[in-house]
Order: sequence, then structure tokens, then C-alpha cells
Amino acid sequence: MILTITMNPSVDIAYSLEQLNLDTVNRVAGAHKTPGGKGLNVTRVLSQIGDSVLASGLIGGKLGAFLEAGLDELNIKHSFYKISGETRNCIAILHEGKQTEILEQGPEISETEAEEFLEHFKTLLPTEGVVVISGSLPKGISPDYYSKMVAICDEASIPVVVDCSGLALEKVLEGPSKPTVIKPNTEELTQLLGVEVTGDTDRLKRVLKDELFEGVEWVVVSLGSKGAFAKHHDKFYKVNIPKIDVVNPVGSGDSTVAGIASSLAAGIGDEELLRTANVLGMLNAQEALTGYVNLNNYDSLFNQIEVTEV
Repeated sequence: MILTITMNPSVDIAYSLEQLNLDTVNRVAGAHKTPGGKGLNVTRVLSQIGDSVLASGLIGGKLGAFLEAGLDELNIKHSFYKISGETRNCIAILHEGKQTEILEQGPEISETEAEEFLEHFKTLLPTEGVVVISGSLPKGISPDYYSKMVAICDEASIPVVVDCSGLALEKVLEGPSKPTVIKPNTEELTQLLGVEVTGDTDRLKRVLKDELFEGVEWVVVSLGSKGAFAKHHDKFYKVNIPKIDVVNPVGSGDSTVAGIASSLAAGIGDEELLRTANVLGMLNAQEALTGYVNLNNYDSLFNQIEVTEV
């Protein structure tokens, strides 16, 4: 089983407009509302590819209940911890080939709620499987919270994939227990290390040898349309992907994380893991919906992905 954690989930609302007009009324024919947040995007993709998955995190209020109902409709199991605050909305306005987002900060979590969720988290850990922790931390929770969760997984000998950025990622990497996988992009690496990181292979090899990544089994660096670069123990891989027609790239990183988690749970080799992760990211980018993949094109794209040890 794969356990996904979304600490700051949302109800994602998408509005489609031919043109966004400022300082006036914009009317839309309909709105698409889905359970959102990076971890829940991962969850949906894992469910679509047939993995056994359990979603957890923090939810509250009527929007939290709406989120649970949305997962029920997809037959996705969940066990959230209920907080006193209200789950947030996140709005995406699609217009003129662009996407404008309005993201609520979300509820503030009390110290008691944060401590009690860690206890809840311990009860959910799979005896065999993988944990995925994705997205931002809500207000009120300390930046080292994910590091505490990684330590709990480490104590239980459960692989954990962490997809976050900024101070939360820094605290995870500085902690005594290390995640199995992290998935930063070059911009996040630049922020983390304080030096410019590009997609250059030699540059990435030097950067990923930094002592900050010591003990992390996998570092998978997203390079967008240029594929990915990965470090597994002392091996380095460059992943080249074919050119595709992109419909909506939002959620492709989460779909990639789903592929990594699924591959870890299945115990497959390096090359297949990297191909699986990247093909799911590409499939998501070809769809209008976030956290959705059409598996009809899976084999064709999978066979076009090149993984080279460098």
C-alpha cells in the first residue's frame, strides 16, 4: 500500500474564460471542482494506475467534507485528521492560453492538532509499502514537521518520498533521518544551495554530490521538457523524453512522484523507475485535468524515453 500525505489540501476550482477582463464581471458557463493539493494529485494517479492507496492529511469544515466526498466518488480510501479550521479553496482561471491562480493560504493549525496528527500518522503506516509526503505546510506548523514524519518512517523502516521545497525541504535534508527520494527542480536546488543550478549534466553531478544530499537514496531533478536528471546512490542518470503536445502541465510533477512511489513499492530497477515516473508526468501534461493520466498512450511514450547512465 502507498500512503499519501497532504497537509494543506484544497478544493481546486477551475474557471475557463475566452478572455479575462479586469475590473469588471467575468461570467463562466461552469466550474470544475476537484479535491486538490499535491498529495491528492499523486493519490489520483496512483489509483488510476491500479495501486492500493490511502490518502491522509488535515481537513476541516464543509470544504473538507466536500473533499472527502470527491474521493469517495473515485473509490479512493482516505483517513484524514479533522481540524477546527476550514479547508481552503484554490482557484485557477484558464484564459487566452494562460493560467492565473488565486491560492488561499489555508487554515492555521494549532500545536495540539499538529501533535495529534503525528500520532494519527503513526497508526496509518503500512507494514509494507511507501509513504509520499507532498506540498506545502499550513500556517502554524513548524518547518521541521516533515523531518519529524521522515524520522517516524525511518524508525518503521518504510521508504518515504518527499516532494516539498524551501525551508521545509532544507529541514528534511538536515535532519538525522533521510528521505528515500526527493524530487526538486533546478530552481528549487538553486534556492536550497545558494548557487545557480542549470540542466547541465556535469554541473548537476557536482551539485548532487553536495554533503546536504548524503544519505538520500534517490534525488530526481525535474528538467521540464528536457526530461530529468537523477542520482541513485553513486550512479547518475540522464533521462531524455520525446516532444509532446502539452495541454496542461500543472500536476505533471505530482504524476512523476506517483510513478516513483509505485515503482518503489513494486521494487523495480533504476531504468524502469525513471521511465515510469517520466511517462506518467508526460501523460498528465497531455490532459486538461490536473492529476489525471490517459493510459492508452503509456506504452508508446514509455518506449521512446531514453535513460542513460552518465
